[in-house]
Amino acid sequence: MATTGSLARDLLIAAQTPRILIVEATPGPARRRWLEALPDKSANPVERAFSVSCDFGSGGPWGGVSGLFAEVFPEIQSQRPDLVERHSLELVSVLPRLRRSLTVRNPSLTDLAAPEEKTRNYAADRAFRVVHGLIDLLDSWKSGASADAAWAIACDDFDLAGAMSRCFFAELMRRRAELMNLRLLIGVGPGGGEEVRASFKAGPPVQVAAADLADEPFPAPDENEAARIAHDLEQQIGGDRIEMQINLPQLIRLWELAGRPDKLLRAKFFGLETYDTLGLYEDALRYGSGVLAMAHEHAPDDHQLQWAIVFKLLMSHIGLQDVQSSLALAESEGMKTTERNAGWRAHLLYLIAMFHARFSTPRDLVKGEQYLDLALETIQSANQPAGVLHFQSVFNRNGLAMIRTFQGRFQEAIELCQDGIARLNAHLGADEHRLHRSVLVYNIAQVYVATGSLAEAIEHYSAAIAMDPNYSEYYNERGNIFLRLDRLDEARADYLRAIDLSPPYFEVFANLGQCFRRMGRMSEAIEAYSRALDLQPNHLLALLGRAKANEEIGRRDAAIADYTAALAESPEEWEANASRGVLYYEAGDLTGSLRDFDRAIELRADRPDLYNNRAIVLADLGRYRQSENDITVALSLLSAENDKSELQTLLESVRRKAEGEMSAAFP
Repeated sequence: MATTGSLARDLLIAAQTPRILIVEATPGPARRRWLEALPDKSANPVERAFSVSCDFGSGGPWGGVSGLFAEVFPEIQSQRPDLVERHSLELVSVLPRLRRSLTVRNPSLTDLAAPEEKTRNYAADRAFRVVHGLIDLLDSWKSGASADAAWAIACDDFDLAGAMSRCFFAELMRRRAELMNLRLLIGVGPGGGEEVRASFKAGPPVQVAAADLADEPFPAPDENEAARIAHDLEQQIGGDRIEMQINLPQLIRLWELAGRPDKLLRAKFFGLETYDTLGLYEDALRYGSGVLAMAHEHAPDDHQLQWAIVFKLLMSHIGLQDVQSSLALAESEGMKTTERNAGWRAHLLYLIAMFHARFSTPRDLVKGEQYLDLALETIQSANQPAGVLHFQSVFNRNGLAMIRTFQGRFQEAIELCQDGIARLNAHLGADEHRLHRSVLVYNIAQVYVATGSLAEAIEHYSAAIAMDPNYSEYYNERGNIFLRLDRLDEARADYLRAIDLSPPYFEVFANLGQCFRRMGRMSEAIEAYSRALDLQPNHLLALLGRAKANEEIGRRDAAIADYTAALAESPEEWEANASRGVLYYEAGDLTGSLRDFDRAIELRADRPDLYNNRAIVLADLGRYRQSENDITVALSLLSAENDKSELQTLLESVRRKAEGEMSAAFP
């Protein structure tokens, strides 16, 4: 008989079961069954319960998430096909089998480029956009199908989850635990509760309990049976990459049980390659752990495989901004692996140049240029087809254009990109390397932004958009230029298009909020800022923007709350202190107002308006001599005489009050 620990039992019979309950217990079927039974024992009735395993080993990077969506997808597809179309990218990310039936809307050239032409890697935040898109999908569907229904999700093996699974459930509970009426029941091994609790840094409170359960392992095939099943599964998969992705966790587990490191090597490399390409860098490195050593031992003559492993490991490390690991790997295994192939060596040297010139802090532009020149020499000495030679040379000089931009040598950077475009147009077919051609145009646009040549920047952004019309970031960035030029309708259109083309990301909503606020559309601005803050809580621009919009329409308490949150993130924001000081004054909180103006003046002692405002607060507090001093400082900071008249009037009033106070003290 399994018995529950006293803390877990107390939680179950409590008046309010916690939104997130972590249960420490021995892993196995007993824990799984116990978690599944928890909703029925809870004091809070549950209309629907889900049970999933988050174990990376059995479910891959989306373990648990894929199980949840596999269960609800048929209902969503039946009831809300519009949501399926809107979130097709997110759905095929967690359920690869849907790639056979769903068409991903609005693919960019980064999505469509052949592997040999994929010169742009996804930013690490793209995977987190998928997370937020999935949450939006679930929320939109549940709000219509069962808005008030209480759901419980039992997530077993959470301590074994991959990065994306952990992120999804943490963000789901942070963003929608209350609104969607969710409870999360988490199973971890003994002693693992506190570490998992720390991953739920925001959102509802988390409680950790313990359960004393039977030690009952999951059944597993023996070595021979595992080998037979794995062989049959490989035959079934054939060369189908979708099937390989779907069955990868099972295949890895079976080859591990079968004691076949040679087979395990190929399967784990597939995981490294696939998830690095998709931008799930932390999970890709989990597949890549130990793979290079396995390749040296079990495929010593397969140098191409060894280079492919090194390259994907490098790209995953740099995707996580881990420059030190990237450099260490490049300068050790990378240099050894590329000894036999000049093309590989040139690519490696280019990467090392980027590590120094782009990603390191501080940047070492001299060393970066040296490695680029060495890479170019290697390209030219390699025996490669003419088309490859032209492309790699252009790609290399694009790296130099980046360095020239960092050096402030902007015209040289533009000319390098223009020369690259001309060379590709002269020597490659129109359909070859379309992605990199668009990147070169985009890079020119960025240089023009850096020089303040905004008309030329818009021209080149528009050209890049014509080449890659579904790339969301282009619209967001062009929208920022329109905003700078006060072309607000065009900025708004670009931001809305950027939003339509991508799973949600907070930057574009914050920018849209700025645009609406400039248009005087404060309610819409608040809505956009709130959307940004839902995705990225405590984002400074959105907090400050929403505070100002709330202030503008007289929502004083909301504005004070936003300024307070902004100052918690960045105490050096003198304008936020000053604005909150005004609001506190209007609310009659003179002490709070004075504290804020003291801080604002501490940060910006050259602002006469701050002394003016503090003088008013001090006068209302009856501290007339201090008020008089502030007015005198404010007058000294003003140069125009016509700006001083109001202050002179205030000064005379304060002096009269001070004199009256003195007369009352000494009759």
